[in-house]
Amino acid sequence: MPSSWYKERVTTLAGEPVPAPPEGPMAVVAQTFFEGLAAQDFERFASAFSDEVHLRALLPGELREFDGVAKVGAAFARWFGNTEAYEIVDTSAGVIGPRLCLRWRVRLQAERLGPGWFVLEQESYADLDDDNRVSGLSLLCSGYLPERPDD
Repeated sequence: MPSSWYKERVTTLAGEPVPAPPEGPMAVVAQTFFEGLAAQDFERFASAFSDEVHLRALLPGELREFDGVAKVGAAFARWFGNTEAYEIVDTSAGVIGPRLCLRWRVRLQAERLGPGWFVLEQESYADLDDDNRVSGLSLLCSGYLPERPDD
C-alpha cells in the first residue's frame, strides 16, 4: 500500500473525540462503578453488574475469567479491598460504539503488597444488557507497581 493511504487514514481520525463522554444510562453505570470502587463499597459497585456478568481480565502474567456477579465482585474486592490506605487518583469514562469504556488509577498501601505505596491502572470495555447493567467486561490491568521504583 502506498504511504499516502496511511497518512490519509490517520489524518481523517485526528481530532475525533474518542471516546465520547457517556450519557444517559451509561453515565449512571459509570458513576455507580466509580463511586462504589472509590468507597471500597463492593456491594454498591456490584450493583452495576447483571447477575450473569462475565469478566475477562488480562492481568500481568495471566488471563482470568469470572462468571456471575458474586465472583466478579469478589475479584474486585480481592484486588482493591484489605488495604491500609486507598484512593482513586484518576478516572475517565467514554463510549466507543455500543461499549462503555472505563479507566481508573488507584493508589494504595496494603501489607500483602509490601511496604510503601503502589499504583495500579485498569482499563475496561463494558457491554450493557437491556436493563442497563454490565453484562460483559473486558479488562486490562497494569499490575501493582511501586509508586517510587527506587523504594
